[in-house]
Amino acid sequence: MHYQNAQLRRPMTPHEVRLACRDGDLKGHTNGLAPGYVQGNLVVLPRNCAFDFLLFCHRNPKPCPLLAVSEAGRWDLPSLGLDLDLRSDLPRYRVWKHGELIDEPTSIEAYWRDDLVSFVLGCSFSFEEALLEANVSVKHQSLELNVPMFKTSIKTVSAGIFSGPMVVTMRPMRAHDVIRAIQITSQLPQVHGAPIHLGDPALIGISDISKPDYGDPVPVATDEVPVFWACGVTPQAVVLNSKPPFCITHAPGCMLVSDWLNRELSAEPAPLL
Repeated sequence: MHYQNAQLRRPMTPHEVRLACRDGDLKGHTNGLAPGYVQGNLVVLPRNCAFDFLLFCHRNPKPCPLLAVSEAGRWDLPSLGLDLDLRSDLPRYRVWKHGELIDEPTSIEAYWRDDLVSFVLGCSFSFEEALLEANVSVKHQSLELNVPMFKTSIKTVSAGIFSGPMVVTMRPMRAHDVIRAIQITSQLPQVHGAPIHLGDPALIGISDISKPDYGDPVPVATDEVPVFWACGVTPQAVVLNSKPPFCITHAPGCMLVSDWLNRELSAEPAPLL
């Protein structure tokens, strides 16, 4: 589902984005907001599932690059931003019970519990900024669309109760941009790193590239190559498959905007706490 923002396309600070979410003024995707700052995917699980998911992230660092993990019951993450409230500072959330989507609220305060552990994962919106700075086209941005996301036939490495397919994002690129995109994103493992596939989508189980599972369809021209990166929506596909008793995630494209600068990302591991 594609959500429209309420006239919030101007550049904003991360704190302004979070306050706009908290006040209910921002309900759409965050791509292009707060340029220069790291955005993150969110997964919230009960403490009795948290170790399994932590292990899942370590075994699957391409789709699930960990940026931070909270203490149980804590809704703040000071390492990612001051005055940050994970319960209200994303535009939209998804609430799951036993693998079933039960709600898509703009706040999860009504669902908050003292045993919940929050995980923030790196997001491709950060490497898109690096691509644009290198004059590599990012087509969905130029069309003002959310990036298309697809479930694939690529299996993640299971951990405890968690297993399921990898989700990927797709960006059409002309051939001369593909090599540059690989060079740039390979230096940013904290936000998914290099692509996992390029070319024929059928080879990774995508039957119709015009019908993404999440996000918006983006056309691929005859002189363009579809390029696929691992995606932080993978945990949502894993939740559908693994059916934990309770889980909260971000809605696709609706990210947590942190106070970290994109230029601070590197090949070095990120702190988790």
